Amino acid sequence: MTEHAPAPVARSGPPPTTLSARDRLAVALLLVSTFVVILNETIMGVALPQLMRDLDITAGTAQWLTTAFLLTMAVVIPVTGFVIRRLPTRTVFLVAMSLFTAGTAICALAPGFVVLLLGRIVQAGGTAIMLPLLMTTVMTVTPPAARGRTMGNISVVISVAPALGPTISGLILSVLDWRWMFGLVLPIAAAALALGAARMPSVTEPEHARVDVPSIVLSALAFGPLVHWLSSLGEGGGGAAGWASLVVGTVALVAFVLRQRRLQRTDDALLDLRVFEARTFTVGTVLLAVMMMCLFGVIILLPIYAQDVLGRDTLTTGLALLPGGLLMGLLAPFVGRAYDRVGARALLVPGTLLVSAGLWGMTLLGTGAPLWHLVAAHVVLSAGLALVFTPLFTSSLGDLPAHRYSSGSAVISTAQQVAGAAGTALFVTVLGARSAGLAAAGGDEVTSLAGGVHSALLVGAAISLLAVPVALLVRGVPGAGAHGGEHGAPVTLPAEADGTADPVDATEAVARTSAGGDPAAAPVAGPDARTPEVSGRH
Repeated sequence: MTEHAPAPVARSGPPPTTLSARDRLAVALLLVSTFVVILNETIMGVALPQLMRDLDITAGTAQWLTTAFLLTMAVVIPVTGFVIRRLPTRTVFLVAMSLFTAGTAICALAPGFVVLLLGRIVQAGGTAIMLPLLMTTVMTVTPPAARGRTMGNISVVISVAPALGPTISGLILSVLDWRWMFGLVLPIAAAALALGAARMPSVTEPEHARVDVPSIVLSALAFGPLVHWLSSLGEGGGGAAGWASLVVGTVALVAFVLRQRRLQRTDDALLDLRVFEARTFTVGTVLLAVMMMCLFGVIILLPIYAQDVLGRDTLTTGLALLPGGLLMGLLAPFVGRAYDRVGARALLVPGTLLVSAGLWGMTLLGTGAPLWHLVAAHVVLSAGLALVFTPLFTSSLGDLPAHRYSSGSAVISTAQQVAGAAGTALFVTVLGARSAGLAAAGGDEVTSLAGGVHSALLVGAAISLLAVPVALLVRGVPGAGAHGGEHGAPVTLPAEADGTADPVDATEAVARTSAGGDPAAAPVAGPDARTPEVSGRH
């Protein structure tokens, strides 16, 4: 089967630098909707103590509201690359927002824990689809010269939404019942769904891809149990069930990778792993995973520290984390414009240094630390993350040919979820082990917990140091991805596996060359065209 790139119609003259009105509408709808759905990923953390009291459940039971959400995301996301290729943009959007809206309604009306858990699972099904859909659509319709600006908006969604989750839930819980966390989101989700049903265009060309059922099963058996194992580490390891999840997940993951490599020969893979042949994509994904570990670890630790060590209430805790979240949102568009001018490396190196500085600053927090110390360290961390996310997303996906954007987006989203779960598990495990050790040595509860937080942040700060040399490996030239190679590397038009020539029109190659040597600067002609591979990929 030949895989086709969902490409815009060819234009004569200089390459475009702005989106069409139709594409701007599609991207705007996706940005707003994705922000809303990702916000729900971290909204539960601050609410768990109140849910435990209202629903009369234990901490372990309450944690399943987050664990089940992450498990569902981990199972669904690897399949999204195939879904996005197979169905029109409009259809995928409506399915995702319908699932999220239905899940939100179930949560808002839930009479008890079981129904609330069901609503969270349905919510996660829609959430898992939205982010890969957003990234794939943006990379498909946005001209290379404007990708930094547009991906800056995506960084707002990906980084600010999780950071604002605890703040918003803290504000709501200070004056309202926990059901209002979902009740206030429901009309926004319903409005986005209604507007999408009326105005959302289809901006990609669907492919007639074959469904490989064994790959779907192996994907579920791999990523679901692995995320469950990571989540169980934060709860003391989960016993035999936790380690069984690790074994099942690892075996299924190996089988999944082997099957995808075999199916790639006929372009029938559920998740095209050839995206890892692009060096910048691979390095960027690794760096993104490190940053997500730090972000989610901090999101889980700082509320614990503020409330249980400093004795602050949920509202104060949420407000303390608000400046950092707002800073990421304010910086993201400027970082996107800077990326279009100076490229990735010039932003990633200072960004990773700021992330590390913020984490090392947090290691100085103690039992008597002033609240401004926490706020300042979190602001420094947030500034670093703002400098990192936009260049990472843009340069990583920009290093791929257009027909692999959907697979690349699914891989990045999967890496985010697994890294987020791993970061949470690592930080909470270190916190628990160190706190227990200090308590056993005779320390009081607050001092022991503060020591555990310090140790967990120390581990995170040490990991962040690894990000700086990795950032140096990311290509620094903006817009030079797999379409054109680094520094305008020549493009070759490879033959198909069956010996026939790749169907790229000769006039397209001339147009690309005349656009300044960057093959990505000129759109691909026709819906059946493929983006050529690059010679000398590294």
